[in-house]
Amino acid sequence: MDALSKILDDIHMRGAEYLYISGRNDWHFCLDTQGEFVFHIMLFGHAMLHIDPQTSSTAPAAQAIQGGDIVIIPTGKKHHVYGCSVNAAHIKPHDLYPEFNGHRNDPVHLGDSGRGQTLMLSIRCLLDVEMARPLLSSLPVVMTITNAMGTGAPPWLQIGLQFLALEAERSRPGRDTLLNRLVGMLLIECVRDHIEQLPEGSENWLTALRDPQLAPVLSAIHAEPEKPWTVADLASLACMSRSAFAERFSSTMGDTPLAYLAAHRLRLAAWHLRESQIYNNQQSIARIAEKVGYASETSFSQAFKRFHGYSPSQYRKQNPEAQ
Repeated sequence: MDALSKILDDIHMRGAEYLYISGRNDWHFCLDTQGEFVFHIMLFGHAMLHIDPQTSSTAPAAQAIQGGDIVIIPTGKKHHVYGCSVNAAHIKPHDLYPEFNGHRNDPVHLGDSGRGQTLMLSIRCLLDVEMARPLLSSLPVVMTITNAMGTGAPPWLQIGLQFLALEAERSRPGRDTLLNRLVGMLLIECVRDHIEQLPEGSENWLTALRDPQLAPVLSAIHAEPEKPWTVADLASLACMSRSAFAERFSSTMGDTPLAYLAAHRLRLAAWHLRESQIYNNQQSIARIAEKVGYASETSFSQAFKRFHGYSPSQYRKQNPEAQ
């Protein structure tokens, strides 16, 4: 499995919910879903999108979105979407968050009554924030694919969006799983598009995913974190000398190879602590230590506490999902 696919698998996207928004004339909504991915698919019409500057010091200026565009807010930061009329930005926004309740087929009507001039399909989905932290910290506040339903878009994306629109209007067995997978496809396309646009020399670890020497290393670390990797092992995968690999990895990733490996193992251990309890299949700390590559429970517990601030047993008590 390639590095990007494995990294996206690790963030455990799930629980996609959607709703339609029909806007006419003076309409305005805000949405704040911290820790969730948010997708807005503009089916037709025009609107403006603005990230609340109080939630992000790097919030971009308001941007126009139009029919065929897909907008992703990777961390769910509070944002506003409003019509292009003169007054729309200044009217009291409708809080969209309470409208999400499973899957809703009847549109949320905003603005004047009657047929909407704008129709959007908005989707929110959960993810494991801790596992996704490296990815989220490397992505911009807003990601956009323009004219995703146009003739220049990849055929699979056009078909996927058309299928998503059709599936969202029906209630058939397996729909939830299908929607989660379609949302995952949209995320992959947005991340790919972002990576391709990163300039050479960018200080962003996502550039490693397009690096033919570093990408196999990331793929191996995420696929088999339990292996007793050494810098020499990883350098061999990169087909580089040990010193050249260590320097290139550190300059690109902002961390040494073994520090990156250790951080990934300890985030994964925290996920195991939460996941095993959620599914009523609590694993022993010794077993989790083994699964993430630690030879002894003691060394694992010490490393876990240094990284997370709690011992594994304390983490289970402090984390509602892991109790």
